[in-house]
Formats: sequence, structure tokens, C-alpha cells
Amino acid sequence: MDDDNELDPVARLRAADPAAGVEPRAGFGDDVIAQATGVSAVPVEVADLTAARARRRPRWPVIAAVAASVAIVGGAGFGLGAMTGGQPALSAAPPISLPMSGAQGGPTQQEAATFDTGSRMTTAPGFSSMMMPYGLGRNSFSASGLSTAGGSAAAYAFDARGASNTETVAELAAALGVVGTPESKNGSWTVGSPDGTGPTLYVSLDGTLGFSYSNPQVNPWGCEPAVIEPAVPEQAVPEQGTSEPAAPEMTIPEMPACQPPASELPSEAAAIDALRLLIAATGRDADAFEYTSQTWEGAVTRMAQAWPVVDGQRIDQAWTLDLAQAGIVSASGALAELVSIGDYDIVSEQAGFERLSDPRFGAQMTAMPFAGEGAPTDLMVEEWAAPTEPPATPAAGSSLAWPVNDVEIVGVRLGLSSQWQPDGSVLVVPAYEFTDADGGTWSVVAVADAELDFE
Repeated sequence: MDDDNELDPVARLRAADPAAGVEPRAGFGDDVIAQATGVSAVPVEVADLTAARARRRPRWPVIAAVAASVAIVGGAGFGLGAMTGGQPALSAAPPISLPMSGAQGGPTQQEAATFDTGSRMTTAPGFSSMMMPYGLGRNSFSASGLSTAGGSAAAYAFDARGASNTETVAELAAALGVVGTPESKNGSWTVGSPDGTGPTLYVSLDGTLGFSYSNPQVNPWGCEPAVIEPAVPEQAVPEQGTSEPAAPEMTIPEMPACQPPASELPSEAAAIDALRLLIAATGRDADAFEYTSQTWEGAVTRMAQAWPVVDGQRIDQAWTLDLAQAGIVSASGALAELVSIGDYDIVSEQAGFERLSDPRFGAQMTAMPFAGEGAPTDLMVEEWAAPTEPPATPAAGSSLAWPVNDVEIVGVRLGLSSQWQPDGSVLVVPAYEFTDADGGTWSVVAVADAELDFE
């Protein structure tokens, strides 16, 4: 390592660390080495409920490091960016998301290996003769070669109650630089500026203990309120030939446009490292997540996401962070840890496929094919043309238009997806994701009927 501390961002971070003299937690050095070597994400280690709660204890060295890193952002850039050397290689399978609502309509019918599912939405007359994308309508599914063997698979749950305490919320607040004592009221923990002018942290009492942080003081888009002089009407004078004064003319000033100050966009490594440190400050293993980062043309902040990885697959409850040169603008995530709840019996691939046509499972497309070159033409939307006259009256005996999409399933994988219970708790359960010939995906729960409560 270079002895010149002025050129060493890690040394600058250590020098700024107000907790440099505090004994680090066991394994902390190994975590830093793992970050420095750019090790890719490893499967998250889920423990039983008792062990997960027992792990919680003060983590002030990590929290102080987060606070120090945020301070460095405003000065010489994000110092820890050199630790990961950029965005790590991605290896985990993408998350699976189950449909949020029930099936759209009618009875099912089985013919060999092809299944029809209920009614669909169609476009209004005069707008287009084409159907809506088949993720929203009547679909005829077909597949071949699917396995008929059942089995079992692990399931997990978010331990929201185990993390809902003053200590956990205070650690997160300290890591983000939010001053104050956590208060639980109106369905959430709250820390920070009560009027919204300073850093504020909300932690919802939901099934994942989801948190939301924002800091308007470092938000590049946070413009000062415009000072506008009140409009003064011109002196009204009577109109010619009358004694009534004319209506005064009012001039309404234009509101100035909000423009963020010009500043250098933080790097991918900076945003990812800020998110890694934030996760570590809450006692989580930062290497048990997989990281992504992106921006867009004209952006003045950098977004980063951290996906929990379980059994080689991302879970669809990501942490997010928005970084500006002045510091962390916003962040969100799930404070609750994942704990094992044992194995569940699962249906076979063939039985899961048949659920695509069962209205009890509400099959819908959970990912559309990419709309680019080679995209299926039946997913394209025609430009609306204004009608010049009403449609012709249908002739006697005209056939009833009842368009159905043919959906050919060509792939399937077993994974995990979060599922919200009526009481607000959140499970992460086995689910099948089917891929169709056009690249769209369809997801259904894989848990066997005997372990589903249909009431």
C-alpha cells in the first residue's frame, strides 16, 4: 500500500473516523479485506429466530465509518471508492415477483397440455384493432417436457418484530447522520427533523420493517423558495363614454426554473461503497448482497441497489441509495433480517404450469419482453387514428370477436419470491418462473395446495 496517506483514500477515511480507538467487532477486519478484494456476493446466511435476535449489539465502529465516508464526499470525493474497484461481477439469478392480484375472469378449460385462462381487457373501438399485451388478457398456454416430480424447498420470513427496537433504528440513524432519539408513533419509528428541513428517517412497522431516509440539505434538486414580488395592477380608469372603471390588468410573474448546481457525478464504486457501509452499520453482512448501480442522461446523483441473495437468487426486496457529491440524498430498504422457516412441499413443474390457467393463482405476466429490435409484433401498440364515422352495424350471424393469445412456455426455473400475508408479515417462498417464447415471464407460487390457506 502506498505510504503517502494524502493519496490513500482508505487512510483518509481512517483519519476521519471518530471511532478509530474503539475495539472493532469480531470479523470486522475480514469484512474489510473481503471488500478490498472485490469478492462477489455470497448466499445470505439465514439463522433461526433466536440466533438472529441474539446477534444484535452496538456496532459503532462501522457506523462511525459511514458517517466519516459521507463527510468525505463533500470534500475530496468518496474516499472508499477504491476499495471495490467498481461494480462487482453479477452472478445471482434475478428476483422472482408473484402477481399482486387475482386472475382476470372466467372458467378454465383443459385440452391436452394447452390451457385457456379467463377474460381479458381489449382496446376501445377506434383506438386499435390489436389486443392489449397478452400479460393482461385471455391466454392459451402450451408447454412440453415439464417435470412431473414434486419435492420440497426451503422458505424464509422477514423477522420484522425482532428488529423493531430503539437500538436498531438508532444505529441506522447514526449511520446516516440523523440526530435525535427514535420515537415509535403513528405506525412507524421516526428520527430527525420534524419539519422536513433536515435529515429524516422513517421506519415503517410493516412486514419488512422498511425504512426511508431523505436529506433535503444535500439534495441537488432542492431549490430555495422563489421570492416573487406581488403584482401591482395598473391604475384603473373609466372606459370612454362610461363611468365604470375598466378591469385592472394583472401581471403574473413567471416562476424561475429549478436547476441543480453543476457538480461531478459520483462514480458507481462510490454509490455501491456507500450502500455497503450502510448495510454493515445495521449489523448485516454486506457481502450477502449483490450490487447494481446506474444513472441516466442529465442526472446529478448516482443510484445503487443491494439485492439480498438467498440460494443463489436475488430476493425482490432491494436496498437503494441515491448519492450526490454532497452526501447521501435518500436511501431505503428492509431492516428486518431473513430467518429460516423450514421446508415446504412444492408441486411439480407440470402442476405449476397448470396453475397459469387456474384463476385461484392469478397468473399474470411479471416481466414483459424487451421492447426493441426483434420484439414480438403482437406486443406493439398501434398509433391511434381518429375515426371519421361510427363503425358499421354488425350483420346478422356475425362471428363474435374473442381474440386469444397463444403463449408457448419454453423454460422454467424454481426460485423464491416474497409474499405478503393478510396480517402484513412477509414470507419468501418457493415459486416457479416460466419463460415464454417471446421472452416474457410468468410466475406462480410453487407451494403445494395442502400448505396453502385458500380461505
